[in-house]
Amino acid sequence: MTRFDKRFAALSHRMSDLSTPGRVGGSPPSIASLLDRVNAAKQRYQVR
Repeated sequence: MTRFDKRFAALSHRMSDLSTPGRVGGSPPSIASLLDRVNAAKQRYQVR
């Protein structure tokens, strides 16, 4: 492995160890909530 490979692997490991912002300890959004967001985005797109 080259120095670059080792550093890239170390960075990748550090990034995968980080927790996802906004999702710490929370439950995933419900399907209904996701569908509402998709429908709102569709309506905004159709207005243009």
